[in-house]
Amino acid sequence: MNWRRAVLSLVLFGIGFGYVEAAMVVYLRHIYDPVRHELYPTAPSGELFPLITSDQLAAQGPAYQRLLLTELGREFATLVMLGAAALAVSSNFRQWMAGFVLSFGVWDLTFYLVLKLILGWPASFATWDILFLLPVPWAGPVLSPAIVAATMIWAGVVVLRRELSGQPLRISAANWTAIVAGGVLLMLAFMWDWRNTTAGHPPNPFNWPLFWAGEGLGVAAFLHALRRRTIAYTA
Repeated sequence: MNWRRAVLSLVLFGIGFGYVEAAMVVYLRHIYDPVRHELYPTAPSGELFPLITSDQLAAQGPAYQRLLLTELGREFATLVMLGAAALAVSSNFRQWMAGFVLSFGVWDLTFYLVLKLILGWPASFATWDILFLLPVPWAGPVLSPAIVAATMIWAGVVVLRRELSGQPLRISAANWTAIVAGGVLLMLAFMWDWRNTTAGHPPNPFNWPLFWAGEGLGVAAFLHALRRRTIAYTA
C-alpha cells in the first residue's frame, strides 16, 4: 500500500471516530451533569472535578452503575477499533504499531477540537480531564494528552512512510526498552493521583516532571533509532 494512502485512511478514521467519541461525551454530560450539580452545587459548570465517587454513584441507583460498566466496555472497544483500523493497513508489527499510534493521536486531538466547538470545553489547555478509566482513572490537564497525541501522530507518520517506502526503521532492543519505559512513565504521570481523585477530591498539581521524563525518554529513543537508520542509508 502507498504510504500516503495508508496515512490518509488512518487520519480520516481518526477524525470520524474522534467526532463519535466527542458526541458520546456530550450525551454522557447530559446524563451526569444533573447528578454532579446536586452533589457539588458550587462546582463550576463544565468542570469534571471533583468526581462522582463510586458510593455516590451507587446511591443514584443501579441504572447509573450500569452506565459506568458500559463506559468501561466502550473504552476497551475504542482500543480494539483503533487497533483494527491499524491492522487493515499493516503487514508487520512495526506498521501496526505505527498505524495504531497515528490513528490514536488523530482521534484524541479531534475529540478535544469537537468538544470545544460543541460545548466550548475545554476552556483552556490547563483544564483538567479524565482521560481513561482503565485500569484506574487517568487524569491531567488537556495540554498533557495533546502533547502525547501530537507526538504519536508524528512518530506514526514517520514509521509508516519508511515502512511502506521500503526503508523500514529497525529499532534496537535498547531503543524499544527506552520507548516502552517512557510510555510507562507517562502512564504513571496520568495515574499517580487516582486514589485522591476517585475519593471525590480536587486533583493535586499534575506531575509534570514525571510526564516530561517519560515524553523526553520516548522521543529521545525514537530519534536515536531514526538517526541511526538515516546514517545507515546515507553511508
